[in-house]
Amino acid sequence: MEKNPEGERLKKVQRSPNYRDDIFQNQHETLVMAEKGAFFKTFWKFMNKPKNTFPPKPLPSVKTDLKNLPGGNPVLVWFGHSSYLIKIDGKHILVDPVFSGYASPFKMKSAKNFNGSNVYSVDDMPPIDILLISHDHYDHLDYKTLLKLNSKTKHILTSLGVASHLEYWGLDMKKVTELDWNDSIELEGFKFISAPARHFSGRSFKRAKTLWASFLLKSKNHSIYIGADSGYDTHFKEIGKDHGPFDLAILESGQYNEAWKAIHMMPEETVQASIDLTAKTLLPVHWGKFSLSLHPWNEPIERVMKKAEELNVKVTTPLIGEPLIIGEKYPVKMWWRAV
Repeated sequence: MEKNPEGERLKKVQRSPNYRDDIFQNQHETLVMAEKGAFFKTFWKFMNKPKNTFPPKPLPSVKTDLKNLPGGNPVLVWFGHSSYLIKIDGKHILVDPVFSGYASPFKMKSAKNFNGSNVYSVDDMPPIDILLISHDHYDHLDYKTLLKLNSKTKHILTSLGVASHLEYWGLDMKKVTELDWNDSIELEGFKFISAPARHFSGRSFKRAKTLWASFLLKSKNHSIYIGADSGYDTHFKEIGKDHGPFDLAILESGQYNEAWKAIHMMPEETVQASIDLTAKTLLPVHWGKFSLSLHPWNEPIERVMKKAEELNVKVTTPLIGEPLIIGEKYPVKMWWRAV
């Protein structure tokens, strides 16, 4: 289900400096597919995926009481892929939740979550002070999950244009805020800044009608970079220079391919991006839940860890559901090697 901007919403989108030629644009030229004819080659490969794109047995996890997380320093609980809960200064911020079991409008095997990665549901969530949606792709914006979360969510923060979907689904627009790149807002005692990312959007064949973004979360004592989806580019260094350092950089590390390397980083680039951002610790995400590419399911984290060791970058690797506490607890067990 989708509803791209129309009427007054479209006029608002068209005023954006990042909207040209009837679509949103990246800062630099970005090809969704790197080579001519790659779509059909890739489609054929997806229809004949290697078995190692899925884990051979259920993933391990930790069942944490999310409604009674400790106070003090910020706590983050990862749910696989790019979904996670942050408790900071007593407030709960939920990012890109996908709890319906699929990262697709259809129940396709390739878009089904891995066994063991679906141990959390909307019922496990505490009241949500801020629900952050980075962009409208199915693995970040899940219709069924949002409808279930609606009654327990106070604010929804998202990228410019995405509210058109939310309004179409019947959500209360009074609690929705959209940001363009470099816009900022004070919400629940935090400062949020929407920053560039190198990606695209769209829930159908129409692309780039809504914006994609990364987000900077600033509290009185902490700074977190919420990377969402992005290919590697100069924006990481620019953000680090203007807004760093960050206590934690949450960066995508999976679902990459040479055919679309401009819109999804290679794992080695993920490590470099954390350096560019001047981040103290890297949390690699966008892996461990869905097989949306052709690489082995655990290849992203292995490549990240190898490069991080070379470049002396601190990486934290929590299990699904295992709390990470900034400044106190950074899980580092290589749990995927036992799967």
